[in-house]
Amino acid sequence: MLLVLAFGTWLTLYGKQPKQEVRSTITRTAAVVLLLLAALRPGWAGAGGTTAAADLDVFILVDTSTSMSAEDYHGSETRLAGAKQDVASIAKELAGARFCLITFDNQATVRMPLSRDTTALQTAMATLQPQAPRFAAGSSITSAGRLLKDRLAAAQMQQPGRPALVFYAGDGENTSATPPERLPVDATGINGGAVLGYGTAQGRRMKDVDGVSRLDEGALRNIAAQLNLPYAHRSGDEGTAELLTKAEPGALAGTTEDGPGRAELYWLMAFGAFLLLLHELMRHAVSLRSLRPGRTQ
Repeated sequence: MLLVLAFGTWLTLYGKQPKQEVRSTITRTAAVVLLLLAALRPGWAGAGGTTAAADLDVFILVDTSTSMSAEDYHGSETRLAGAKQDVASIAKELAGARFCLITFDNQATVRMPLSRDTTALQTAMATLQPQAPRFAAGSSITSAGRLLKDRLAAAQMQQPGRPALVFYAGDGENTSATPPERLPVDATGINGGAVLGYGTAQGRRMKDVDGVSRLDEGALRNIAAQLNLPYAHRSGDEGTAELLTKAEPGALAGTTEDGPGRAELYWLMAFGAFLLLLHELMRHAVSLRSLRPGRTQ
């Protein structure tokens, strides 16, 4: 812009063109410069991270087996209540992403297919309840593996190369008569996430059940290793900022060329160019109107 001003000053002082033409030349040149600057996408880091999260698919697996009713989260809350709080925080931090919710107990169920509707996710999470004891017939901690595999593959077919995060929330207690199968998921297709553990080693009685449920961190760490994700125990005293830091933040940084949290300024320059060119168009319209022949009597 300084060069444009200098050029205009030189034309005014030393040029032989009429002042009207000089102003037009300066205006058009300034508009071109503004458009070139806008194409460079100027800005700075520090704004919200919605732009980065908009290019993410987030798959959330939540254990809803009877053991998640044990009240040893943050003192006396249920484990499932803790999972609900964390999912709500993750959805808020990753606003703009697409979310898929899968729950599992005796069987796995897709509660919500991939969608940016966080209100639907909140509603689905709010209605979750631990499986009633009378329906419990032994649950596997890896029963959601096949559904996760299918959903990951479908998302990649729809939008190849789109990063995917996986968050697994459970207590690791396997009550199935058979040992948990290995997750049939290719971990190379997962860009980040975390395995979240709820409960305590001492355990606590489950609601409406005459039995004690205990956290099995060994099983959860095994799942984390299979998914190539970090494991984090959730007691209710940790914030989600620390959780997302552990959840491979590089997946967020790589979703856009600008990175997360960038304030864009290109639109200001494009708007300035539009105003300059609009002024030129109006000037030409007035000039053309003045050239119209007058009415004859």
